[in-house]
Amino acid sequence: MSADPRFDRPGPDDVFNAALAEGRFRLQRCRVCGAMRCPPGLVCLACGSPDLAWVAVSGAGEVYATTTVRAREGDYNVAIVALAEGPRMMSRVEGLAPEAVAIGMKVMARIAPEPEPHVVFKPVEHQP
Repeated sequence: MSADPRFDRPGPDDVFNAALAEGRFRLQRCRVCGAMRCPPGLVCLACGSPDLAWVAVSGAGEVYATTTVRAREGDYNVAIVALAEGPRMMSRVEGLAPEAVAIGMKVMARIAPEPEPHVVFKPVEHQP
């Protein structure tokens, strides 16, 4: 029995974080069914195939769900963003008061460098 080659290299989270550190926002796409995956993993969530490729994504999205977290250090927003490519990801929308973030709001991703690279979103200027 041979070892699974998926475990002989950096894991999906490491690859995702390394791309962010290089200023690139990439997600996995299944080479079998074409489904996009977020968060990264070892198999396609739609068909179970382990044949996943890393592809650049546009960063465009729409707020799918939102909440305001009340904290002693200050309130902040937590949002689930539906990316233009299909998957949803949890993050936050910056540049607005937390309660001003609304479902359906168009947003664009950016990579925030601190404390370690991560994806955040900003509102798109011209809302329809």
